[in-house]
Amino acid sequence: MQENIDIGYQAFVSDDPEEFGAIRYVSPERREVTVYVENVGEFVVAGTAIESVHDQKVIFDCAKLDRQLRAAIGHAHDAEEPGF
Repeated sequence: MQENIDIGYQAFVSDDPEEFGAIRYVSPERREVTVYVENVGEFVVAGTAIESVHDQKVIFDCAKLDRQLRAAIGHAHDAEEPGF
């Protein structure tokens, strides 16, 4: 049984412990989700890229994400102040 995904769950990639955004929309049967990436905007992601869901976190398989989304994730925290 798949765990439900709710709007607002944090988004992660499996190879990085830091969240990069949040879930904004989940289509019926989790065929796709819309993820807001901090400092960049929204991306539609295929449900097949979801590796796991637990503790209000959605973990994505980075290898299954498109190049533009991976680049956006790499810049999700650019606006943060260093040292905090």
